[in-house]
Amino acid sequence: MHDATSSTDLAASVKILVAGGFGVGKTTMVSSVSEITPLRTEEMITELSTGIDDLSGVEGKTTTTVALDFGRITLDQSLVLYLFGTPGQDRFWFLWDELVRGALGAVVLADTRRLDNSFAAIDFFERRGVSFTVAVNCFDDAQSYTIDEVRDALDLDARTPIVLCDARDRESCKAVLITLVEHLITQARGSAVA
Repeated sequence: MHDATSSTDLAASVKILVAGGFGVGKTTMVSSVSEITPLRTEEMITELSTGIDDLSGVEGKTTTTVALDFGRITLDQSLVLYLFGTPGQDRFWFLWDELVRGALGAVVLADTRRLDNSFAAIDFFERRGVSFTVAVNCFDDAQSYTIDEVRDALDLDARTPIVLCDARDRESCKAVLITLVEHLITQARGSAVA
């Protein structure tokens, strides 16, 4: 029996991680851009985390991701992105090694009020050879910086894309993901030529 669906009718599926420090907006980004109801593993922050989790800069945060966030977005008829948001606290970082398996790329979400929280995620992906885009989540109360200032502060290679975004806005998040996919395509073409 012959299947009437041709291979050109099937969309490519790509696994993308959304990573970054605690309270940077990873859950918000996955939730705002996902076309399905996202899976979230949010739990209340309790007094038990006192002395364990660093809440400086995010004192008003009441929940935290304890495993992952999951969402999906279809960019066009040929490309579906499966988004896996990572937990931000150090005590859950052991999960990152599992989540990164099979990932084609990542978005490192950054907060300019706590930019130093981005270094661990950047180092993680650089050490594993996973391509990434840095997305600066522009919080309302954060000072504005240029992309070049952020690049210098994070000591990023000129080829690493940096974009400004609002994790609450679907179109803004979609633009971040498109930037990442374009970066991955450019890298794949460069590897094919080499």
